[in-house]
Amino acid sequence: MLHTALAAGVSPETLRKIESGRVATPAFPTIAAIAEVLGLSLDAVWAEINRPESGADPARSKDDAREPLAS
Repeated sequence: MLHTALAAGVSPETLRKIESGRVATPAFPTIAAIAEVLGLSLDAVWAEINRPESGADPARSKDDAREPLAS
């Protein structure tokens, strides 16, 4: 992780916070730099972020996934 963080130009602590979710909305340039170091395209990162959760109804968005559907 140290190498990845330094190669991306972010501190190891910042990368730890992003990985653990303590930074809810990291800056786009930070994500782009980390993706580049890891050899990931931003398209692949976006697809992973928007992948439906296992067992989730794909017709429901992440925002309303916690709310029951009206009968």
